[in-house]
Amino acid sequence: MINKSNVTIEYCPKCGWMLRSAYFAQELLTTFSEELESVKLKPSETSGTFLIFVNNDLIFDRKAQGRFPDIKELKQLVRDIACPGKSLGHADKP
Repeated sequence: MINKSNVTIEYCPKCGWMLRSAYFAQELLTTFSEELESVKLKPSETSGTFLIFVNNDLIFDRKAQGRFPDIKELKQLVRDIACPGKSLGHADKP
């Protein structure tokens, strides 16, 4: 049995970031349909929060980065932990 990774996207609902979180979840579930166990959307009680975790390891923090990840970057970050050997096709090109 292969251990599949879990992704958690913690977002600020007061900032209106639920749709962005849902879009990211959809993209990750489509790209990593066989590699991910789940993608969880977690509303935060802290304003301005937008954090992405893979297996409880923080891979992206909007406040620290000063921006949101683009989808290509997010897929690469998740891939590097969840399934390092997987090709992302055009998303791997610089």
